[in-house]
Amino acid sequence: MTDEPESAFKVHYICQTYTEKKTGRAGQVALVVDKQFQYTTAEQARERAERENRSDTCAGADAYSVTEDAGSGEVSEPTFLVRLGNVPEFDAF
Repeated sequence: MTDEPESAFKVHYICQTYTEKKTGRAGQVALVVDKQFQYTTAEQARERAERENRSDTCAGADAYSVTEDAGSGEVSEPTFLVRLGNVPEFDAF
C-alpha cells in the first residue's frame, strides 16, 4: 500500500439554470436557481447550459468552473465559461 497524496486541487464544471419567480404583491420578479449539474469537462457544462437555455421554462443558464482545495475544502470564485439569458449579477452569485 502506498501513501500517495491525492491531487491538491480538483476542478468542478457546473451548469446552473435559473427560473423567474414572482415575489410580493407588486409582482416583482426574482431569479431563483432551478437546476444544477456537474460535469467532468468544460465543454459538457457549456453544452448543457446552451440546451437548458433553449427551454421555455429556463430564464437563463450559467456554465462555470470552480477549483476546490482538497486539503482545506475551500472553493475558488467561479470562472464563467458561458452566461446565457437572464442570469444574476456576479455579486449576487
